[in-house]
Amino acid sequence: MSDYILIIGASLMDTKGKPTAGLEPGTSNPAQIRSTRGGTARNVAENLARLGAEVKLITAVGDDETGRLLLEGTAEAGVDLSEALVVDNAHSGSYMAVLDDRGHLSVALDDTSVMVSITPERIHALENLFAEAYLVVFDGGLTAEAIKAVVEMAQKHGKPVVSDPSSTRLAPKLVPYVPHLSLVVPNELEASVICSCEFPGYDPQNSLLMARTLVSKGVKTAVVTLSDFGLVYATSEESGHIPARYNKMVDSTGTGDSITAAIIFGMINDLSTLECMRLGAAAAGLTLQTEDSVVPDLSLDMLYEHLIV
Repeated sequence: MSDYILIIGASLMDTKGKPTAGLEPGTSNPAQIRSTRGGTARNVAENLARLGAEVKLITAVGDDETGRLLLEGTAEAGVDLSEALVVDNAHSGSYMAVLDDRGHLSVALDDTSVMVSITPERIHALENLFAEAYLVVFDGGLTAEAIKAVVEMAQKHGKPVVSDPSSTRLAPKLVPYVPHLSLVVPNELEASVICSCEFPGYDPQNSLLMARTLVSKGVKTAVVTLSDFGLVYATSEESGHIPARYNKMVDSTGTGDSITAAIIFGMINDLSTLECMRLGAAAAGLTLQTEDSVVPDLSLDMLYEHLIV
């Protein structure tokens, strides 16, 4: 059996603005503005590749400079992009985020229209990749029809399925497939959508309740990410809260994706649930401290050096 991880979903160019003197609506605000590779599926893939896992990413970009930069940088990180689509007359995916002065997301816009190119027919044509994968990961950037095809193909070949919804507005796409997920990693708002409950604001205990609710709906391992507060998790046998450890928060973008990747890395190496979660929290702490959506020099040694004892 092969040990590669098959990931299907969006690759985006992230442009992030962080104000230097507060946010005033209706006018231009002084800020630090940076662009970096992003996209949930792409971020998870790059994180895993940097940790030493073999990763194949099915994604789509436009035939433009942004697409070339996304593919080149992702390939340099060690991700197999042999099945990535370059779509003529399409714009590569983009994400624009306005952060607050602490690095938390205030509002964002995303353009993932190129992802309609990942059709169910495309998924079926790549059945051999599903047959030989260790597990399958998808994000909410896929169309509902493509998600259905991914889940059905993974089930046909008996592969565990992992998902990160990517955003609150995309989270409803996951609801029909919750009972089939081995691992799901939403943030608090996304979890409230999937669980059909109200979001009362930051509350680790409420998030833990949502994780347990997801398990009761059939998820094997449910993780709810809490940005700079780490994560909570639940399985049928255990649950808990693990904080993130960091010196100074710079930017929360990509934190959840790093958690997903680190937990998957632990899973494929047969680590205990608690050890997987500790790796996830360590990845969160590292990602919070960089302007990039993926820690540029991430390594397994770095991850273990950052573990909370």
